[in-house]
Amino acid sequence: MSEQPVPTAPAGPRAAALSDRPLPRLTTLPPPWPGADVPVRGGHVFVRHTPWRGPVEGDGRGAPRERAVYVHGLGGASTNWTDLAALLAVRFDGWALDLPGFGRSQPPPRGRYSIRGHAGAVVDVLEHVRQRPGEAEGQPVHLLGNSLGGLVSVLVAARRPDLVASLTLVSPAMPVYRVPPAFSRALLLLLLPGIPSLAERRMAGIAPEQHVRAMVRMCFGDPRRVPRQRIEQAVEEMRERAEQPWADRALTRSMRGLITSYLRVGGTNAWRMARSLRMPSLVVWGDRDRLVDPALAPRLAGAIPDAGLHVLEGVGHVAMLEAPEPTARAVLGLVERRDVPMSRAAAAAPRSVRP
Repeated sequence: MSEQPVPTAPAGPRAAALSDRPLPRLTTLPPPWPGADVPVRGGHVFVRHTPWRGPVEGDGRGAPRERAVYVHGLGGASTNWTDLAALLAVRFDGWALDLPGFGRSQPPPRGRYSIRGHAGAVVDVLEHVRQRPGEAEGQPVHLLGNSLGGLVSVLVAARRPDLVASLTLVSPAMPVYRVPPAFSRALLLLLLPGIPSLAERRMAGIAPEQHVRAMVRMCFGDPRRVPRQRIEQAVEEMRERAEQPWADRALTRSMRGLITSYLRVGGTNAWRMARSLRMPSLVVWGDRDRLVDPALAPRLAGAIPDAGLHVLEGVGHVAMLEAPEPTARAVLGLVERRDVPMSRAAAAAPRSVRP
């Protein structure tokens, strides 16, 4: 009798390649990048631009110059990407948007804060960025999203792969069917009629300083890593946001839209969409994430074909804020890995011969 082969355990997700290229030294924290309104369906969103600076080591002639779009999470803003965009400027011209109703962006049409609506705004910004004159005009754009913005980016990449050169997901809010310990179970009440309005009134009574302290405790693996300057900027931003009559509505209604999206089945389910992705992809997660379970990291990296996985020790939910340099090295590693087969293909392509 022949022996039966011993089944082998399935291989885990591929470890992300990390770039060793020189990066800018952020000896002083850059201020928020300037921005302007960009038209999207039904209105405008505010978009900050981080200009390409080229290689740190010198002459940028012939160096890659591509484009990237950054999408923040629930309760966040385009300023969440300030430091990471500064590091990635060695390769990218970057655009970070405020989703409708967040940061300096106006509310969406009819006040509908659905995941699909946010995805539509991101698609419009990607098309705007792709069409801008310049070296990378007409080329797909690198898309990076965190938390809610990560979930939105999965939907965008699945529906419009022609717009996306690569996809980086930082602790994306993928569907789960239990409430994270950091959340109150009362959040589930947002699904009930009338409850979001009550939540908005309660949130309006929270002082900006108190709100920022709570967010730092919840989102960072080690709150002591947050520079005082960034805390002061966040408080000022929260004060500015408190003056907008739609601010609390945007947060509670987007949370409701997020929870509602988890109930989708079939082709519109985010996990099924993730399995359909074919562009180079990267999953970045902090192992101290209190908002989205880090156990989802290998599951998601395993669901997306050939995605790289980079888990950051001691980091929480917003790796681009808490650990911008390790995050930048993983993103650059992704696109540099993508460069290799492209350069080989170019070398193997037949060259035209002039008569």
